Amino acid sequence: MEYVDKILTALVLPPAGLVLLAAIGLLLAWRGWRSGPWLGGSALLVLWLLATPAVSDLLRFSLERRFPPQEPASLPTADAIVVLGGGLTPSNRRNPVPNLGRAADRYWHAFRLWRAGRAPEILISGGALPWTDASASEAEAALDLLVDFGMPARRVLLEPGSLNTRQNADLSVEILRGRGATRILLVTSALHMRRALVQFERTGLEVIPAATDHEVADQPPGLLRWLPDSEALDGSRRALKEYLGHALGK
Repeated sequence: MEYVDKILTALVLPPAGLVLLAAIGLLLAWRGWRSGPWLGGSALLVLWLLATPAVSDLLRFSLERRFPPQEPASLPTADAIVVLGGGLTPSNRRNPVPNLGRAADRYWHAFRLWRAGRAPEILISGGALPWTDASASEAEAALDLLVDFGMPARRVLLEPGSLNTRQNADLSVEILRGRGATRILLVTSALHMRRALVQFERTGLEVIPAATDHEVADQPPGLLRWLPDSEALDGSRRALKEYLGHALGK
């Protein structure tokens, strides 16, 4: 089911969704439908806009602005720090060492919170997609990273089975309640925090957001910000994925 969800999400979100609409528009135009050129042209225009830094930053900032950066010492204490996966790729046959991704800040921020005495332990929540050849779950791979930072392994809890944000919450709360934890610091990317917060609050835990990995900086206006860029398109896609996931309750 998770595999099907990934495919459907990829087909709905840009660029695939808009490319499909443009192709449908061309087909309709070829068959003489007046709506064909309008549909195809509109899809390409939206694709252009989503690929511009100006629009991409606007979409991402609409999610990030609710969760500004905070120093660890300014946050209240909790029973545990929960950090969500998505920041690294576990080792596989081609790459024997885990690969840090764009959201690896999550693990560094969780460690900083622990070092600042905000909570006695960290729970890492993140599994491995079953259709990949990952040698371990992301939670297990991230354990080594935190230990390398200087954290004692006995202070790290693992939830290695979750494949999406809803499962992050459902599987983590079972571990947390077993240890008597009722108040957590939730660490994830600022872009993802809104959706994650809803899922964890649904479990009945008291959740304090501790966002990191902020992407959008204050950039001066200019022509370059309206020219298409592949990184900007990826940013727009990830922001729209957050809105879609929030709407679907995932």
